[in-house]
Amino acid sequence: MNRRNALKGIGLGALGALGLSKTSPDASAARYETATRGLKPLKITKVRAITTSPMSARLVIVKVETSEPGLYGLGCATYNQRPLTVVTAVNEYLDPFAKGRDVDDIEDIWQHAYTSSYWRNGPVLNNALSGLDMALWDIKGKRANMPVYQLLGGRSRFAVDCYSHASGRDFKELEDSVKSKMEEGYRHVRIQLGGYGSSHLSTEPHYRKEGFGLASDGHMDSLPYLKATPRMFEHIRSTCGEAVELLHDIHERIQPIEAINLLKALEAYRPFFIEDPLAPEQNGYFKYLRSQTSVPIAMGELFNNPHEWMGLISDRLIDFIRVHITQIGGFTPARKLATLAEWFGVRTAWHGPGDLSPVGHAANAHLDLNIHNFGIQESVHFNDAMREVFPGAPTMKNGYMQVAEGPGFGIDIDEKAATKHPYPEHPGFWRPLRRRDGTAVRP
Repeated sequence: MNRRNALKGIGLGALGALGLSKTSPDASAARYETATRGLKPLKITKVRAITTSPMSARLVIVKVETSEPGLYGLGCATYNQRPLTVVTAVNEYLDPFAKGRDVDDIEDIWQHAYTSSYWRNGPVLNNALSGLDMALWDIKGKRANMPVYQLLGGRSRFAVDCYSHASGRDFKELEDSVKSKMEEGYRHVRIQLGGYGSSHLSTEPHYRKEGFGLASDGHMDSLPYLKATPRMFEHIRSTCGEAVELLHDIHERIQPIEAINLLKALEAYRPFFIEDPLAPEQNGYFKYLRSQTSVPIAMGELFNNPHEWMGLISDRLIDFIRVHITQIGGFTPARKLATLAEWFGVRTAWHGPGDLSPVGHAANAHLDLNIHNFGIQESVHFNDAMREVFPGAPTMKNGYMQVAEGPGFGIDIDEKAATKHPYPEHPGFWRPLRRRDGTAVRP
């Protein structure tokens, strides 16, 4: 026997010892096909929106039903300011679009649903698409009998580190709020003096005296906020110490040059990040902001599409990407965004407000558990009514978010309980905010 035949014999013997086939590639493919037949093809039979409001926010949940009785998935399509338009988009457009399609083909469905309206990138259609997309990931996890994060490659951390919110109308109230959050176990706390923009410090709404706008419109001028914010950081650092990481949300309410000067003034207090310093219409200013300050920047809460974040990430102009994942179309694009950001040293800080459903928070957390470039997550606390409607909702412990370990996103919905919490009568909208002369302040 020559050397080549001897080696061939050894190789075939090793394959036999391992129980591996010595058959042709075609035969191997046939064996693979046989092994995967346990997951029979399933079709989408129904896509519908469920509305509920256990904690005042107008939640929209998408339920995708399949040709396997009892197997369904849940996704978040909540757009609190325009929920009924999303309901229409789901029931009247995504349902007929999705019926009959294979539940396993998430990427194909997402791509064609995204362009099915021809015009795209709007928050209404993106949220509707998000509900469908998340529900399909939920179904895939249930089919595999695994949590969704396991489908992505498993855990990178034991739980999701979160920040909490602290506020007060004066420094002492805020200090007490920060200390209470630290006692709860939070290592990261976002500090706000009053509401966004410290609007309670603005006292001369001249437009009201002139009968301009509505009496209910809010008032905020930049100068009181710009003067108070560095002093707020100074007070909290001096009273709460260096161990706590401090965050702050400008909420895009000041001019770009004011944001540049403010971040420079905050450098001494080592913020963990400053959120949304510029409006999305002012992305061109980020190169000037980055060149002027070393304060970490988080951006993206109002973003809808890749054109808004690609340049900021690839040019390394931000440190945290903070999109609302239902706003960008769901779990599928968020997963891709996280990968893009990883290669440019940008970490994630997904938007997780109180008007996101528990399904949406669970989706955030499953991505957080898996991705390498996780930064921080916004915390959430659900009341008893919310937990009754959504069994398996994420929980908080010692400043960490934890998900239920069931298949899919590990969360369900009690539709009977959901009906006990109808929407408030008036549709939601963002309250108008004005400068002293009545000029609109953009959030």
